[in-house]
Amino acid sequence: MNAANMLVLASGNSGKLKEFNQLLSPLGLDVRPQAEFGVHDVEETGLTFVENALLKAREASRVSGLPALADDSGLEVDALNGAPGIYSARYAGEPKSDQRNNEKLLAALSECAEGQRTARYWCVLVYLRHAEDPVPVIVQRSWEGEVLAHPRGEGGFGYDPLFWLPDQGMSVAELPSETKNRLSHRGRALHTLVDILKVAHG
Repeated sequence: MNAANMLVLASGNSGKLKEFNQLLSPLGLDVRPQAEFGVHDVEETGLTFVENALLKAREASRVSGLPALADDSGLEVDALNGAPGIYSARYAGEPKSDQRNNEKLLAALSECAEGQRTARYWCVLVYLRHAEDPVPVIVQRSWEGEVLAHPRGEGGFGYDPLFWLPDQGMSVAELPSETKNRLSHRGRALHTLVDILKVAHG
């Protein structure tokens, strides 16, 4: 596939790369991880998901010379005043660890009864045509649920084993990937982005 169809993903997360490729391949876009172009993780100094996604997309586009897609996503727990929020990936510190993040979340909610563990995933997507793009495409979507007291399921990544979906009767980690792609904050944000890019790509 030629460079004209390439899009650099400002992430090294293999789970995200797989999801993005599944959803963007119908547009003929070849999503490549930023590491292929020598892009290093940028310092996420923003105070919001939008600010951090813009920082990541701009750096990936600048270094690669390609259009860039970045997401900043995380879990907002009402009983924790929105934590872990923008710090979701590094909630338990460095190096990043899903298991330690989940353990810290469970400890933080240990005194919180079931029914009072409402939470939502947020995903903000930013698409830049080039590093100086003055009108980035920004899409944000949420996914409502609750935090379980014990992990369930083997699929997904991040907080998925702890994120309970009352309307599905299962955790995100128990969902088939096709269902997750359709229902999730990232899936719905991506579908919206795809609709926008369809118009842009004619």
